[in-house]
Amino acid sequence: MRYLADGSQMKGADQYTIQEVGIPSLELMERAAQACVRVMEKEGLDLSKPCVVCGSGNNGGDGFAIARLLLQKDHVPAVWFVGNDGHCTGETSWQRKRFLEIGGEICNEYREDEYSIIIDAVFGVGLNRKAEGRYGAVLEQMNRAPGVKFAVDLPSGVSADTGNVPGAAFRADVTVTFQLEKLGLVLYPGREYAGRIYVEDIGIRTERLAKDPKRIYVCDQADYREMLPVRRADSHKGTYGKLLVIAGSKGMSGAAFLNGKAAYLSGAGLVRIYTPEENRVILQQLLPEAIITTYTDFREEELDGLLSWADAVCIGSGIGTGETAGKILKTTLERAAVPCLVDADGLNLLAEFAVDRNLPGSQAGLSGRDFKVEESRQEPKPDTRQLVLTPHMKEMSRLLHGSVEELKADRLNLLKDYADSRNVTCVLKDSRTMVASRDEGICVNRSGNASMAKAGSGDVLAGIIAGLLAQGLKSHTAAVLGVYLHGRAGDYAQAAKGSYSVMAQDLLLYLSEAFKETDKKPEAGDEELQQSLCED
Repeated sequence: MRYLADGSQMKGADQYTIQEVGIPSLELMERAAQACVRVMEKEGLDLSKPCVVCGSGNNGGDGFAIARLLLQKDHVPAVWFVGNDGHCTGETSWQRKRFLEIGGEICNEYREDEYSIIIDAVFGVGLNRKAEGRYGAVLEQMNRAPGVKFAVDLPSGVSADTGNVPGAAFRADVTVTFQLEKLGLVLYPGREYAGRIYVEDIGIRTERLAKDPKRIYVCDQADYREMLPVRRADSHKGTYGKLLVIAGSKGMSGAAFLNGKAAYLSGAGLVRIYTPEENRVILQQLLPEAIITTYTDFREEELDGLLSWADAVCIGSGIGTGETAGKILKTTLERAAVPCLVDADGLNLLAEFAVDRNLPGSQAGLSGRDFKVEESRQEPKPDTRQLVLTPHMKEMSRLLHGSVEELKADRLNLLKDYADSRNVTCVLKDSRTMVASRDEGICVNRSGNASMAKAGSGDVLAGIIAGLLAQGLKSHTAAVLGVYLHGRAGDYAQAAKGSYSVMAQDLLLYLSEAFKETDKKPEAGDEELQQSLCED
């Protein structure tokens, strides 16, 4: 697990390192500059005619230190100071003085020239506003200049907190960031401005991030491997859980198929699909391994029996937003005592009827349209049940009763607040899908690609996560692992079929490859047998 940091978290880590650990700020600046020059040399960048553009803050101080190191290596840099003399930090003033003392020169305007490399040390993570006016013009001028583009800590103009680019921003070919990868380097569109990213250890102490309730992190292959459920030699289909998939409507049988098959491919032992009668024949043909139970209208006792049978429930994909679908969803959320995943039309119903106000962790009652479902004789367990929601950006904006633009501007805080207040695991699907749960922080997924932007992809994801829930994984773990495996299946599909021609069924086809690369070794004693079977 590796933590990601926003601007305020890195500022806090800097201050703690300087004030409590006792490493001077200038020493950290020296280490940062040395790391940048080391990466330039490792990359084989042309340093014959460098241009370093410095601002007034400590990022500018890094720039002056880089310029001095380059000059000491006989690379004569052109240094362009674009900051305000009266606003320079003490460290930046000191680094500027040292550069001048060894014969360096500083200009206050851009010299039109053919530079081999443009080094951006204007803002770094310190920018908390739109880069416009003079600074916007400077960044655009830097972008137009020939030569390799190199960013110090973060491309100027990119938000360290969100990855948003509200104004002009530097487009880097290489970015060297310090101690921890910044959120703005991982989230889009900031990721597109960063180029190749190097994370360099300069001694900033960041261990306190582990206790931050809003900590954000990415997982490594070893983490995913530990999450994967173990397949025991002495087991049967009941060992791996019974999943109830409530999906599909007239003309929408595909959603139920994708849910069910993805769950089976993810290891679930038994899948029962509850769907309108019109879908029976086609689903029996498409997925003969599944049990097909159908309905023509809402049947309360039948649904109660199915919920009692299941070890986990996946509801919402393609069910529509009509009255029958609403009653089924309301009954499921109120009476199921097992982990539930809500997707697609289920989420639209939550938003339309404000059912989400009655999710576990909320004290508010059900509002919105009355579904007129009789009180159950069963005792629900809403306070202990695990609930996973899988909205894309538009669905999430509906749940929040806002706009997509508002969500994009503050997605991390809105996502975390929603997950915390409802006590749910929320999977916010986007180019960088994020998983949030109370007390678990936010996990940012890095697998997957644009080829997966096709109808049915979300149905596959819902089935994968639900299949893992049926096998006993906790909601946050199932969501984090499921999102990763779904993305890796997309990576394999793209490698085989290109960026344009991947279909949702291709994700099913390559899901086994994602599991294989993540799988643990067989149980002790079985290795030789499995090897011989593979050879046969």
